[in-house]
Amino acid sequence: MVGAVPPGDGDELQLTVEHESERLRWQLAISAGGVGGFDWDLLSGRLTWDDRLVELFGYDRAAFRGSIEAFEERLHPDDLPRVRQALAECAETCGEFEAEYRVVRPHGGTRWVQARGRALSDESGRAVRILGAAYDTTDAHDAGARTARVLETMSAAFFSLDADWRFSYVNAEAERLLGRSREELIGGVVWELFPDAVGALFEEEYRRAAATGEPGAFEAYYPPPLDAWYEVRAWPSPDGLSVYFLDITARRRAQQEVEAARREAEAARRHAEEAADRLRLLVRVGEDLSATLDTEEAVGRLAQHLVPALADWCLVTLVDEHGTLRDIGSWHAREELRPVVEEYRRARLRALSSGAPLYRALRTGRPVTVERSGTAVLLGVLAPGEAQELIRRLAPESFAMLPLRARGRTVGLVSAFRGAGRVPIPPQDLVTAAQVADRAALALDNARLYTQQHRMAEGLQRSLLAAPVEPDHLQIAVRYQPAAAAAQVGGDWYDAFLTPDGATVLVIGDVMGHDIEAAAAMSQVRSMLRGIAYSSGTGPATVLTSLDATMRGLAVDTTATALVARLEQVLDERERDVTRLRWSSAGHLPPVLLAPDGTVSALAAHPPQLLLGVDPTTRRSDAAIAVDRGSTLLLYTDGLVERRGTSLEDGLTHLQDAVAELAHLELEALCDELLARLVPAGHDDDVALVAVRLHPLDRPRPAEAGPNRIPPHPPTPLTRS
Repeated sequence: MVGAVPPGDGDELQLTVEHESERLRWQLAISAGGVGGFDWDLLSGRLTWDDRLVELFGYDRAAFRGSIEAFEERLHPDDLPRVRQALAECAETCGEFEAEYRVVRPHGGTRWVQARGRALSDESGRAVRILGAAYDTTDAHDAGARTARVLETMSAAFFSLDADWRFSYVNAEAERLLGRSREELIGGVVWELFPDAVGALFEEEYRRAAATGEPGAFEAYYPPPLDAWYEVRAWPSPDGLSVYFLDITARRRAQQEVEAARREAEAARRHAEEAADRLRLLVRVGEDLSATLDTEEAVGRLAQHLVPALADWCLVTLVDEHGTLRDIGSWHAREELRPVVEEYRRARLRALSSGAPLYRALRTGRPVTVERSGTAVLLGVLAPGEAQELIRRLAPESFAMLPLRARGRTVGLVSAFRGAGRVPIPPQDLVTAAQVADRAALALDNARLYTQQHRMAEGLQRSLLAAPVEPDHLQIAVRYQPAAAAAQVGGDWYDAFLTPDGATVLVIGDVMGHDIEAAAAMSQVRSMLRGIAYSSGTGPATVLTSLDATMRGLAVDTTATALVARLEQVLDERERDVTRLRWSSAGHLPPVLLAPDGTVSALAAHPPQLLLGVDPTTRRSDAAIAVDRGSTLLLYTDGLVERRGTSLEDGLTHLQDAVAELAHLELEALCDELLARLVPAGHDDDVALVAVRLHPLDRPRPAEAGPNRIPPHPPTPLTRS
């Protein structure tokens, strides 16, 4: 532990004016961010905390002894040696101090704290004080833990590599497939732990993705001890590479078996043609499944692929996570009987008894075949009524119920029927049907996983956003629409709140990136901006300037666009039913204003101002206009207007045209229609939207009200009645 530094030769050491100036600058840098500051005098041993740190460590001012021992009493025992070492090195080198540690509070509970500081020296270069700041990072750790839980529950294997090709994270499925524990993997270089990847497709694709920034997908074989084929997807990021992979050895072996069967069948022309037909069927199914994002629709078309090659008519059934069955597709080789099959599809599940072959295949996960008297068998398990009449008309002689299984669960079934004029489905055709079923099952299960991950990512993003306030005479509507990619979390955010002086503050912003780091940075930036704007009550430009300085002071290493607006009124404006709008933009897109007469304009501020996180000393300014009651103001992120192949100017024009056409709608409907018109399906960027409508005040407008103007005196805020 670092102790007090004794004075030398009896001389009293004093901090120089330069030291005191540096300390003052430090305190000013952290004051706006809601963090705590500390000052440790190494000469006297006195440790000074501000009120924020006293509260964070669970002390009251009277009980805090002002010593390093009081600090160490609250440290988690596992973190104490590491923090002591960091402080000692800071004092010895007269350098920087940085540590993240846990604080055990006296009445229970543990908080994470991030601390940073640096040593100040006397004229001889010896450290005499350590000044710093600390803030609570518990929420960030909780968010990281939630993300880790999502990754740990994924059925796909996942690991991440840092910029030096070292494992930085490995989930449980990756441990299993790679045959090593995460303790063996974390920190190890991938090329050293898996030397057979060097020079193979793994190294080629990983290095290509890292060099180009473009994701890659491939299938490759790794020799013993793994001895397996893998389907791999690699995504580059500024921190390294994220890798998802599946063991597809069984699928590859099945494909090899199909090829072997086809080669054997080449000895006879008929067998060769049948094998070729089966292969073409598999290809068509694969292409169909991969040609659409609506996997359920593609699986529903399986019946059209299987008829007439394998059956006279077919039904395709989907099984949801609760075991509920739903017929989603049907087809018959004879066009005139297709409506009959469609009617049977709608009627049969209600009429089937629990002992039906379809339910046996569902329970056992194995195919169920009936080679003769198929109509009689089905009449025995159907309730009297429409379904029985329809099955008599269809008159199947044989049939097979094939489960669609993926990752150990049945996700659907295919019911294939043949009439009296054909032999039962032969074994080789059943194998082909089973392969088709495997592909369809995997596609369905992948779609299920995609939906789950997409909902998790969207839920995480939405959990970081708050509902808007509802001040008098203002209606505020918000929308957030995530990108279509599964498990992709973005940095778009919005906010709307009242300040103590009664003004309404509106915020829209976008932190660069589409990953967990971007979401975490967004949460930090949003929280800091909200705190600064609420506590300071200053104008938008001042809020953005303070936020930029706070981001630099707290080392929030990100860039972001943001627009802050305030809606205010003075008494003169209230009498005239107008409201003052002040705003400042840090590189964000201009607000759009819909006037009561239907005029639409973009409120561009000049000159353009820098993004946050670039230069905290940049000069920022406010723009202001008087807005008539009945106007509508729109703030939005770039996902609403930016599209590949079109310019941003065109996108803004499309937005203004759409607002003009939809001006007659209520605010909520206006937001919904804008998203429907401007955001295409499968879009690759998040969209955040804040819409504000200024309803007229509940008082008559004075006849002597003057022209619209911005009053020179401070505004009187809107108050709730």
